[in-house]
Amino acid sequence: MAKSNQVLRQDIVVSRVIDAPAEDVWKAWTEPELVKTWWGPLGYTSPECKIDLRAGGKYVFSMRAPDEMGGSDSYTVGVYKKILPAKLLEFTQSLGDKDGNWVEPTAVGMPSDFPREIATTVSLKKYRCDMTELTVTEKDWPIGQMFVY
Repeated sequence: MAKSNQVLRQDIVVSRVIDAPAEDVWKAWTEPELVKTWWGPLGYTSPECKIDLRAGGKYVFSMRAPDEMGGSDSYTVGVYKKILPAKLLEFTQSLGDKDGNWVEPTAVGMPSDFPREIATTVSLKKYRCDMTELTVTEKDWPIGQMFVY
C-alpha cells in the first residue's frame, strides 16, 4: 500500500467571554496602543504596532522577549481581508520583519512545518449585558511538531 504525502491539518479555535462590551474588545484588536498592552506571551512586551485597518491594509505587531530569554524582537505581519466593526476581523498572519516584509519561518528558527501564512478570524458576539464572546480561529494548521493538543 502506498503512503500518502497528504499533511493532516486542523483549525485552532479559542473562545472566551470577556467582561467588556464588543466595542472595547474591538478596540483592543484594532488600536495600536491597546494591542501593545497585550500582544505576546506572558513576560513579553510589544514595543511597536502598526495597523492600516481596511480591507487590503497591512499590520505589523512586534514582540520583545524578556532579557532572560535574549531580549530579541520578532514580528507578526499580515493583511486584513474583511472588517465588520465590533463584529469580525479576517486577516492573514505570517512571521515578518520590522518593515512588514514576510520572512521564511525556518530562517528565524521555526520548525519546517510552521505555516508560512495563517488565515485568522476574530469574531465578537454580544454575551449577556456588557460582555463579549470572543472567538479566534487560526485555520489549517498542519498537525505535526508545532501542533499542541
